[in-house]
Amino acid sequence: MKDPFAKSEIKIAVIGGGTGSFTMLSALKGYTSQIAAIVSMADDGSSTGVLRDELGTLPAGDVRQCLVALSDSPKVRDLFDYRFEEGTFAGHSFGNLLLTALEKVTGDFSEAVETASEILRVNGIVIPATLDNVRLKMEWPEKSLILHGERVIDAEFFKHDPRKAELSLVPAAKANPTAIAAIEQADLVVIAPGDLYTSLGPLLVIGGIGEALQKTKALKVYVSNLVSKQGQTDGFTVGDHAAEIERFAGSEFLDYVVYNDEEPSEHIAAAYKSEGGYVTEIDSEHLAQSHFKVASGKLLGKMADAPTTNGISIHRTLIRHDTRQVAKLLMELYTREQQ
Repeated sequence: MKDPFAKSEIKIAVIGGGTGSFTMLSALKGYTSQIAAIVSMADDGSSTGVLRDELGTLPAGDVRQCLVALSDSPKVRDLFDYRFEEGTFAGHSFGNLLLTALEKVTGDFSEAVETASEILRVNGIVIPATLDNVRLKMEWPEKSLILHGERVIDAEFFKHDPRKAELSLVPAAKANPTAIAAIEQADLVVIAPGDLYTSLGPLLVIGGIGEALQKTKALKVYVSNLVSKQGQTDGFTVGDHAAEIERFAGSEFLDYVVYNDEEPSEHIAAAYKSEGGYVTEIDSEHLAQSHFKVASGKLLGKMADAPTTNGISIHRTLIRHDTRQVAKLLMELYTREQQ
């Protein structure tokens, strides 16, 4: 039976970075070719960080993942994702190196992304959220604690409540005009799951992004994280995650929050615990009083294999959404709101 939502050609903008955006894009591209991935540009860890520091280029890692997610060329996808395990390039992915080389040749990161999109036969468009060379800063009131850099913040066990901290980019970033246009012209905007303070926040605090989210007539949906992050979002509820998303953007812009209501098996729960994370609590009473609507479902996916490499450490959570179910739910919500 043909999927009733397939190739509906609605315009979808996915906001985020890293694995969260990769998985959302991989599922949503089955419903439309009019898809835009708006990518965080604050990454300074792993292979990306080394290339930024040594060559002065913009961060390629999250852009590469989104390009691969939207590619229609399996062999080239595998090539872009190939990570060297030995020698001078140990820990670097081929895609990161190619994007870096293209930026050096063209002198323009946007042109580098466009060229890589042609090579990968990307079905959609990948848009850096800003073209400014920025670093992430997290600062608590009265400068009681200041953290610099995505890599440092990502590894930190916060000593103070992160909800009281200001997240910013240094220098102050201007939004990529193409990203603003994609948000304003979208029918559906999806805030992908991801680390609040190192993936989503750095994108949403860019000047102009919050305003575009307020202005757009698109249906705006946040897909809440499955689990807390040890030392950063311990005890955060679904409502807490959504509140931080809107705090970064500067307004109550969300129409829907989507979350998982499936209880994990003992095996998966043990895996969560081994990572120091716990299933995000559903604060039903609070959510019922929120300005946005909520939708839930059985959204737990299979556990992913832990990546391994030599030379440069890579941290990726093993916990995943069932993105096919998430994408199906998102399309159902959009269709319902159009009736």
